[in-house]
Amino acid sequence: MLIKEAYQYIKGILTPIYGEGEANSITRILMEDAFGYTNPARDGQFPKDKVPLLEAFLKRLEQSEPIQYVLGQADFYGLKFHVNQDVLIPRQETEELVYWILENHPSKQSLNVLDIGTGSGCIPITLKKHRPDWAITGVDVSIGALEIAQQNADRNGVEVAFRQMDVLGVESLSANWDIIVSNPPYIPLDESRLMPKNVLKYEPRLALFVENEDSLLFYRKIADLSLNALSENGRLYFELNEYNAEEVKAMLLEKGYRTVEIQIDINGKQRMISAQR
Repeated sequence: MLIKEAYQYIKGILTPIYGEGEANSITRILMEDAFGYTNPARDGQFPKDKVPLLEAFLKRLEQSEPIQYVLGQADFYGLKFHVNQDVLIPRQETEELVYWILENHPSKQSLNVLDIGTGSGCIPITLKKHRPDWAITGVDVSIGALEIAQQNADRNGVEVAFRQMDVLGVESLSANWDIIVSNPPYIPLDESRLMPKNVLKYEPRLALFVENEDSLLFYRKIADLSLNALSENGRLYFELNEYNAEEVKAMLLEKGYRTVEIQIDINGKQRMISAQR
């Protein structure tokens, strides 16, 4: 089998499952990241000893397992991150949140930054990569997620302090953070029916869902904690559920935050918010 035939073989299997566009994307990622081939028209032979591995990958992809979990890694902001089912797959909206923070804080001076619900560590690690003088901490309730985050910090050559914390179970945070950022669970359980099946089957529910009765639970708790933990003029950043962005803004204003600003993502959705203490 030629390399170009391998491309067509993979797409032929995946297209009925994912559709043509996504099948093309998955095929490209698989061939580049797993086997090192970037040219779909290449005439060389696909190695026979790699065929069993290819078939094993395809078997998992046929079950709609995300390609990032199949390969054990994901791309984020030009970096590579280990991922497994203990952590969410890093997404484009979160890249935009990181870009916004970096844009708002261009100075190289040292800032103290806290990421709540760090997951794979993609937010604090990327911030540290671009602002090496910042002192950054990531916290998460999941030990499994923290182990992955530490692996990712090592992989990307940065020092981030990671520790376990259940944000809903603490009464206060240590003080004097210049930036507190969080991509908290924000999807009400009754919206799970709207989620793609592969997300529901493979990604950690702990990081996705919140009870229907209080969809702002994590936002409210983190906002309360941050009022006493942020430095003077410190900023709080959230990734948002587009459907309750205005509710989050109203809540922050009610609590006394200033300069509350919703940011629109590349798809025109209200997906980020910042507020000043």
